[in-house]
Amino acid sequence: MASTRRGPGPTRSPLLPTLPLLLLLVFSFSAAAATATMHNNNWAVLVCTSRFWFNYRHMANTLSLYRTVKRLGIPDERIILMLADDMACNPRNSYPAQVFNNENHQLNLYGDNVEVDYRGYEVTVENFLRVLTGRHESAVPRSKRLLSDEGSHILLYMTGHGGDEFLKFQDNEELQSHDLADAVKQMKEKHRFKELMIMVDTCQAATLFSQTYLTNSYPQLQSPGVLAIGSSMKGENSYSHHLDSDIGVSVVDRFTFYTLAFFEKLNMYSNASLNSLFNSYNPSMLLSTAYYRMDLYERPLNEVPVTNFFGSVMKTIHTDSAYTGFSASHDDDILLPIENNPRDHVMLKNEASTRRSNIEKEAQLRSHGWTEVLLEHLEGKNTDTVVMYGLGAMGVLLAVSTWLSM
Repeated sequence: MASTRRGPGPTRSPLLPTLPLLLLLVFSFSAAAATATMHNNNWAVLVCTSRFWFNYRHMANTLSLYRTVKRLGIPDERIILMLADDMACNPRNSYPAQVFNNENHQLNLYGDNVEVDYRGYEVTVENFLRVLTGRHESAVPRSKRLLSDEGSHILLYMTGHGGDEFLKFQDNEELQSHDLADAVKQMKEKHRFKELMIMVDTCQAATLFSQTYLTNSYPQLQSPGVLAIGSSMKGENSYSHHLDSDIGVSVVDRFTFYTLAFFEKLNMYSNASLNSLFNSYNPSMLLSTAYYRMDLYERPLNEVPVTNFFGSVMKTIHTDSAYTGFSASHDDDILLPIENNPRDHVMLKNEASTRRSNIEKEAQLRSHGWTEVLLEHLEGKNTDTVVMYGLGAMGVLLAVSTWLSM
């Protein structure tokens, strides 16, 4: 019987079976890198550097900002509060255990829920720089540490007495502008922030962050993602707003007073931009020139909400099942009572209606098994990440189809 001899079949490369797996791994690492720097938390470092009774207003400035960022949603565990003196317990204080920023005495800034992290002689240049850079001794508790990461937006507010490229601490030592620039550079290298906003209310405040923006003399001190604003320019003083005759000293500075006036009109859901905040400073009211720098800041200010630094980051609450029977009666459980303002309630009602519509649409999609997995992976991702997922999936499908056709 004659036998036929078959020639050798087509050979497959040993790498082809592993090609889809390799592509999937590369895609996964790329997607993880893209989402690693998403903005996911806010921190505030609020510093009063002045001692002595006649500097009452500096403590009131800091406590006023402390109250504002807490009202807008930043929790105490993400606020580092540094007060160089305790005006509330000063024997000259005719209102013991109370601090006011207005002569009407309607708002006590030193209430029951004030958590001071550094007080008195703990407020030093060394401790301030350690907070920023994270170079603490092992005995320092977590409550005194700035535990930020590469997805953090940080508000750094400083008030006290300053001059040309320095800020006085305790009337005893000085923070130089190059010290601040070096600390910011270390923070960036150690991935301690995504964006940083520096706000300074002192005399010649704008000179304190000048070294951070130098491009010729100290290019190594440049730190991308930094935005800075000061209450006065070089050669200008920063003035107090008004005197309280009962307390006997000035109770707030002009720059901080008008900053507070801007924020008192807002709540944590407001979309006011940083551009509107910066434009609200009137030189004729401040008696100085509010000066800001954004050389190292990429985003347009009119597209950045003030709550990106002064407020909280809202997170989605994940549930196991969709609430298809979500009724208007549940809106009151979700809405937070902020003020007795009809406009706020209308805005929150609209947000609840939009949220309810999104939940119903998501419930329809989840009825398909394959979309459930996709939605879980795309939850909270930005547009770039979604595009990367699509391209990665196309690459895997192309590799598999090529391998099967051989």
